[in-house]
Amino acid sequence: MTARARRPVRAARCLPLADRPGFLVRRLHQIHVALFAEACGRFDITPVQYSVMTALEREGALDQMSLAAEIGIDRANATDVIRRLERRGVLRRAAGAPDTRLKICSLTAAGRRLAARMRPAVEGVHRRTVAALPPRERARFLASLVRLVEANNARGRTKLRMG
Repeated sequence: MTARARRPVRAARCLPLADRPGFLVRRLHQIHVALFAEACGRFDITPVQYSVMTALEREGALDQMSLAAEIGIDRANATDVIRRLERRGVLRRAAGAPDTRLKICSLTAAGRRLAARMRPAVEGVHRRTVAALPPRERARFLASLVRLVEANNARGRTKLRMG
């Protein structure tokens, strides 16, 4: 055997985790979810459920497909989240007109009250997530996130309705 044959083959050099955008985005999301649980655990609402509630609060009423697109989740997940919120009395579903196959979702009065009670805690979570950045950098960071999501939205498993 030659000296060359006895040397172990070196693997391709991997990027350190701190240089991987996907890793860092996932880790920041984990941190944000932990902050959300800490601040909002008493409400027994998940971040995705809160997104549904705020989309309905902003839009009034949406069919399930439009609601899923509004927050960027697939139809199956949307149906599950909606059912859970409906069982809690936070939202209601009604048959659409003229197409009764459509299910129109809207917040109940209890859902609007819950969203209003949660808002200060949730806004605090958003502030805490980016608190390590100086105010000007926060705005740039959020603008960069929007730009990245807009540029890559079509590549996701589900599309987020932007705008």
